[in-house]
Amino acid sequence: MKEIWIFNHHALTPDMAGGTRHFDFAKELVSRGYKVTIFASSFHYSKYEEMKVYKDTYFLKEELDSVEFIWIKTRPYRGNGLGRILNMLDYMNKVQKAALELTPHPDILIGSSVHLFAVFAAYKVAKKMEVPFVMEVRDIWPQTLIDMGVASWHPFILVLAKLENFLYKKADKIITNLPYAYEHICKFGIDKEDVVWISNGVDILRSEAIEGHQYESNILHITYAGAIGQANQLEILIQAAEILKDNKEILFHIIGDGPSLNYLKQIKTDNVKFYGSLEKKKAISMIKGSDVLFFPLADSPIFNYGISSNKLFDYLASKKPIIFASNAKNNPVKEANAGISIKAGNVEEVVRAIQSIKQMDKEERNTLGENGYNYASKYFSIPILVDKLEACLSTLVYNTSKKER
Repeated sequence: MKEIWIFNHHALTPDMAGGTRHFDFAKELVSRGYKVTIFASSFHYSKYEEMKVYKDTYFLKEELDSVEFIWIKTRPYRGNGLGRILNMLDYMNKVQKAALELTPHPDILIGSSVHLFAVFAAYKVAKKMEVPFVMEVRDIWPQTLIDMGVASWHPFILVLAKLENFLYKKADKIITNLPYAYEHICKFGIDKEDVVWISNGVDILRSEAIEGHQYESNILHITYAGAIGQANQLEILIQAAEILKDNKEILFHIIGDGPSLNYLKQIKTDNVKFYGSLEKKKAISMIKGSDVLFFPLADSPIFNYGISSNKLFDYLASKKPIIFASNAKNNPVKEANAGISIKAGNVEEVVRAIQSIKQMDKEERNTLGENGYNYASKYFSIPILVDKLEACLSTLVYNTSKKER
């Protein structure tokens, strides 16, 4: 049996609100004979609340579907300021301490971004344990922070840039969920064959087992579910709702939380309902009960490396048509013929797309939904993705001469 450890600051289980990439991968790996432990912070990154109860320890052990979680108690914060940075550093320090207290040691250690301090902690522990270190890039830091206007070139960004370069060179293998991230990573002298694309995906069986929410009939229910931040550009959905507010046969639903939520609530109209963060099962139920699903992204250079959004694969698996409002380099909705693709940030096109789907008969909508489901099943189901992960990890034979650690 091979033992795999995953350091992911923001990993979640299906009973929580958010993406479950590593739990889903781990559960599938366990079914194939692996032992998997995920090290995560128990402070929720968007709800800004503690999810576990601690007594006199800074970490807890928990098992779910034979996947072991090590929950790390980290300092609370709100927003994207200094408090969040201190939370990252707290995780980095405590996860190393907790990992080094545990036995037996893993055969492979994966350090996953978003932030690079989690990946650095994985590198440090892997070095001490003399096991292969895999870097997983789920968000290109610090470039994402710059392109989204969250931060500019100041000392913190320069530190992240140096750390990014260091970690790329120390990794025995680099995994990314972004299809074109290799174009950025290879600028650091990394060989393309050392960068493996393993997308986010969807647990098809779990999705199929959830009943769709029963909405009021004779109304076109349009739903967005996911993070609510600058990159998601949900203002265009609110603006489209304002334009369509006199049409009593259209209703908008927004599920999720994030820094832009309060702003959106201030400009919302009566035909928009907000639900906040929901556990995954409830969110999937509302998605499956909807008539149309909305996927917007801001027009940013960071999406030139492609997208791999958890919610998009949940959308595809729901068998509902999708309005895809993005200029990203890849377009799964178009590839699947699962809906209507429009430019990012164009409210008039959003309105036209909604009206177009409203005019479709049930058979046309069902065809688009089935197209998306079949596409997700064939290319982005969890077993398919874990095949790629297992093949990648099986090539790793520790060799101290390969990397100067």
